[in-house]
Amino acid sequence: MHTAIARFLQYLAVERNASPYTIKSYREDLSTFAEYLGRARGGPPPEPAGITARHLRGYVTALHEAGYARSSVARHLAAIRSFFRFGMREGWAKTNPAKPLRTPRKNRVLPHFLSTDEVFRLLEAPPEDEPLGLRDRAILETMYSAGLRVGELVQLNDEDVDFAGGVVRVRGKGRRERLAPLGSHALKAIRRWEQARTTFFPPADKTAAGPLFVNRFGRRLTTRSVARMLEKYLKQTGLDSRTSPHSLRHSFATHLLDRGADIRSVQELLGHKSLVTTQIYTHLSTAALREAYERAHPRAR
Repeated sequence: MHTAIARFLQYLAVERNASPYTIKSYREDLSTFAEYLGRARGGPPPEPAGITARHLRGYVTALHEAGYARSSVARHLAAIRSFFRFGMREGWAKTNPAKPLRTPRKNRVLPHFLSTDEVFRLLEAPPEDEPLGLRDRAILETMYSAGLRVGELVQLNDEDVDFAGGVVRVRGKGRRERLAPLGSHALKAIRRWEQARTTFFPPADKTAAGPLFVNRFGRRLTTRSVARMLEKYLKQTGLDSRTSPHSLRHSFATHLLDRGADIRSVQELLGHKSLVTTQIYTHLSTAALREAYERAHPRAR
């Protein structure tokens, strides 16, 4: 089982050119499945050819009983399906035992977002008279201006920013690249940060592609560092503690739709592969309109 998993992960890396994050997710999900099978039989897990739909139903039940969210169970099943599709291609699996299993329907949860006034309060929180304050303001401005995922933000290099064109090259999910527009406020903030960085935080590795955002040691920022930075400014401003780096992306999409942007354009700006993923933001806009209607219309209730 473990040998087959290793071969599958190698296939993802070499032939599918999957991102390190995707490979890490598949490795964790398949390892969890193998551990379950081993515990169930009181020894090593069976070879993949011996795994049946009955094993998988037991596994799905165990995940539900352990408190996994429906979305997490669906992700585990998707990993197992892909694993056995690879097995059928390689010849060590005759069928895909995960195929007949129904994927749990995901709970539809509206994403958390900030109002425009709240976003502006957050963007103005970092001090402009400190180098790290300039960096933090540039980070927040860039995330909100371009609607970036935090993982996309920390991967940005200096060469990705086109000041003349007002765009930034973004490496999204599935290694898909896109050009995202940057507003004048974000471009100005990045310029000021780069000037401060040259003086106070020279890059730790001068041979590598220069990361746009670095820590005080000149090394590329991590997603966790950005999350901690945001938590600090949320406390300072008194904004909702549920706000995460991804909330700025949600706010970006919601504010665009509220101001008349068409959903296809927002899909492109967000880098969504499917329009269905983008449509969640239309529910946010509709909910806001409904709330305003019920507050104002004398016959609404």
